[in-house]
Amino acid sequence: MSTVSSTSKPVVWITGASSGIGKAFAKKYALHGSDLILSSRRKEELEKVKDELIEISPRSEILILSLDLAKEEELADKAQEAWDWKQRIDVLLNNGGISQRSLFLESDMSTLRTLMEVNFFGSLALTRHVLPKMVEQGSGHVLVTSSVAGKFGTKFRSGYAASKHAIQGAFDSIRQEMYEYNIAVTLICPGPIKTAITQNSLTGDGKAFGKMGDLHTQAMDADEMVQKIWKKVVARKEEIVVSGFKERFALLLKRIAPRLLNKILQRSKVV
Repeated sequence: MSTVSSTSKPVVWITGASSGIGKAFAKKYALHGSDLILSSRRKEELEKVKDELIEISPRSEILILSLDLAKEEELADKAQEAWDWKQRIDVLLNNGGISQRSLFLESDMSTLRTLMEVNFFGSLALTRHVLPKMVEQGSGHVLVTSSVAGKFGTKFRSGYAASKHAIQGAFDSIRQEMYEYNIAVTLICPGPIKTAITQNSLTGDGKAFGKMGDLHTQAMDADEMVQKIWKKVVARKEEIVVSGFKERFALLLKRIAPRLLNKILQRSKVV
């Protein structure tokens, strides 16, 4: 976590904070004494998260800042509002995003663009507005929720995998540019996590998938995921993979036997 003065608490800004991984991180940061800026499109759900956080960490101050990552024209003002709250942002967790459950040939281009706009350009734009402030304060930590889908693609995920591959490349590059400013960049690459991401996934015409996928039903929950990786987050590791055996094995095959991985994935029917 970034260094701060002895009289201030770290300020952590989390997008996608209304549920799932974002909410789990909010609870963890609150328990460790941070002040929090919570963002997502769903202001009412953010208020519920705030109430829960106040119960577990009464000393944490919390700002609700609703935003839509697809509305790039609003993000500069949102970033300024976040900064003005405490005149610092120590951690930016780019967690907001959406997934996909549709074959490429059944996916409208507008749906694929939405996936890129929210997952990739939204996180990139918000980071672009926050980083100058971190440079000015002389420290910072940018985290991005990527995915094992940022390492290899599977059926029903063409747009989602594209957005996560783009995140990997962009933030690897940004990391190199930030070393001299004492700003760390961490890519978090989860496998399936038991959240509402499947239900909210986009089908080919842009509608919500509306049900839990088989992969996620048996997966670890978000609180368990955050607990598993917390020490690495605090240590500002450059990349953190958290997944089950199958995903870790697939990542290994991607490096040493990509043709074998491709044959295995051809037989996969899980959505």
